[in-house]
Amino acid sequence: MDVIRGYMAPMVIERNWAGNLTYRASEIAHPASLDELRDVLGQGGPVRMLGSRHCFNDVADTGGILVALDGMPRVFEIAPERDAVRVSGGLRYGDIAPLLEAEGLALANLASLPHISVAGAVATGTHGSGDAIGSLASAVRALTIMTPMGGMHSLRRGDDDFDGAVVSLGALGAVIDVTLDVEPTYEVAQFVFEHPDWEAILRDFEEVTAAGTSVSIFSTWQRTDIADQIWVKQRLPEAHESARESLFEKLGAEAAVSKRHPILGVDPVACTEQGGVGGPWFERLPHFKLEFTPSAGAEIQTEYLVPRADAVAAIQAVRQLAGQIAPLLLVNEIRTVKADDLWLSSSSGTDAVGIHFTWKPEEAAVRALLPIIEAALPTTARPHWGKVFELDAAEVRSRYPRFDDFAALAARFDPDRRLVNPYLERLGL
Repeated sequence: MDVIRGYMAPMVIERNWAGNLTYRASEIAHPASLDELRDVLGQGGPVRMLGSRHCFNDVADTGGILVALDGMPRVFEIAPERDAVRVSGGLRYGDIAPLLEAEGLALANLASLPHISVAGAVATGTHGSGDAIGSLASAVRALTIMTPMGGMHSLRRGDDDFDGAVVSLGALGAVIDVTLDVEPTYEVAQFVFEHPDWEAILRDFEEVTAAGTSVSIFSTWQRTDIADQIWVKQRLPEAHESARESLFEKLGAEAAVSKRHPILGVDPVACTEQGGVGGPWFERLPHFKLEFTPSAGAEIQTEYLVPRADAVAAIQAVRQLAGQIAPLLLVNEIRTVKADDLWLSSSSGTDAVGIHFTWKPEEAAVRALLPIIEAALPTTARPHWGKVFELDAAEVRSRYPRFDDFAALAARFDPDRRLVNPYLERLGL
């Protein structure tokens, strides 16, 4: 239980959202101002930032103080040009989306869950989906960081350290606020198709992922000849029904006759609206509604992102392991992310395809299987920073050309290594 001292809140927050990780922190602080945050950081010793607790590994864990920014003053400031919004790092995407909509504005993308905090999602390279859309971090044009020593750093796109500071793994300090690119609001329609042929998908992979603004391919790998579902999210009025229907007819797929959940057999009440019914961007781009517990709840997640050129080979590798994967799997999702220039982004320097696994809550068995999957994937695969993986840390570092530059940046922001926890130690930070 949280220690009630100074700025410690009487809120039980011992475990992550999925329940597979118990935090080791001695205290969990909820500062309510910059001065309180500076005081908490000034106590010395190990410290880490805690977001909305949607990470499945120990990236946010520490034996010292965990600092949650959910009690900080709420910031929501639209730029005079109406092309950006500055928000508190502790706010969730589901909090800011309706406020943007009320102003006639929108973000280009959202993750499948609107429940995640802005600062936490950006720091771990979390993404949505779309051939032409970057990760959530790619929308960041500026951010303000308080270091463990209490210093303030404001960085903007184009600054020398900016590309290293956005996807930061929490290694630089507390992200006080983030400025995001915005655009005029738009509507999206969501369509679900069932039982597409895998051979046809892989033969026409480029055409399939281009079928909408955002495309997700779901499979339980109970069968290797067909996938379970393809979800297509399409901006309106850009939807081209005849072309879309023709494509999925070629895949041997049929339109779902009722609302679906990504996990077969689960009640879809928590899912955003489907059936081609148009609605606001923030009510269609996520898979799940903010007011519901998303996905399965008790689960473990893993994701590897591969360069677009390696996508078909990577999917085929997973397909070959279907017999070992299926018994532990709730669902596998495949989706795309546009390239960016952020040093630790999993789509840094390359258009990427994410291969995401939502596992049953059997962590020991999952971790035993992951090395087999990792060995089968192309050597370009990058694991999602906030999810479970077993890949050797030296190998992970080798897949990021700017990793040493990031290590140097982290050493400058945190020379006393107070932000370094076992996760960062494993990465050589």
